[in-house]
Amino acid sequence: MAAKTYRGLKVGMGMSMALLLVACGDNAPTRDLEGYPAAEIYERAEYEISQNDFDDAAHYFSEVERLYPYSDWAKRALIMQAFSYHRDGDYVPARAAAQRFLDFYPTDEDAAYAQYLLALSYYDQIDDVGRDQGLTFQALQALRVVIEKYPDSEYARSAVLKFDLAFDHLAAKEMEIGRYYLKRKHYSAAVNRFRVVVEQFQTTQHTPEALHRLVESYLSLGLVEEAQTAAAILGHNYRSTEWYEDSYALLTGQGLEAKAFNSNWLGAVYRQMIRGEWL
Repeated sequence: MAAKTYRGLKVGMGMSMALLLVACGDNAPTRDLEGYPAAEIYERAEYEISQNDFDDAAHYFSEVERLYPYSDWAKRALIMQAFSYHRDGDYVPARAAAQRFLDFYPTDEDAAYAQYLLALSYYDQIDDVGRDQGLTFQALQALRVVIEKYPDSEYARSAVLKFDLAFDHLAAKEMEIGRYYLKRKHYSAAVNRFRVVVEQFQTTQHTPEALHRLVESYLSLGLVEEAQTAAAILGHNYRSTEWYEDSYALLTGQGLEAKAFNSNWLGAVYRQMIRGEWL
């Protein structure tokens, strides 16, 4: 990604660049950069990237922005700040730099990349399903902007793939909590979680299990028609799965069959998913 952003911006490594490298050293104080042309500081930042030192690279890009505000070099350095911070795993300043770029240059050709970096700064922090999902929601929102605002950009396809994965991640969280309640025989609480998956995340891989867990939960609560309806949906859409086999065994073990009833919320889901009736 970065290659596209700064390709063609190099100005040639000459004697002045060599002097900048010597003058700055490994931990250059800010005052040492004053007086150097923006192009040379920018080039030093690119050198740090070539050395995989993204922390120092971000520092030099930020100095270009600080010392030469409102210049074309500052604009170039700002998007590269976001890139460098992100590569360094420093997500908060990465988001700040990307958002600043979008605020200052909303119509620039690199705006799509800035929005993508902003989304990645949330997405790459999504951890295991046991963690708080606030970052997942923020990642989804930022990825949606990439998809809807920049559909023809080179980042749109990747954004769609990551959106689907993040969406699946939220469903996994609901499943995890639902299983927790089910294991402890808190059936009503479990139903609420599995219902969220069926109603809001039915395009994810977790829907078949959610339907089966609803069969389990409803049978435990004595709500037979709801259990039968969940199994009917499962049997129609996911008959070849292990989850349908398990639900079928549960029902037949009690002398029941998979059958849709319209008198519960799953009846509405059945009409929508199976019959295509949305009214």
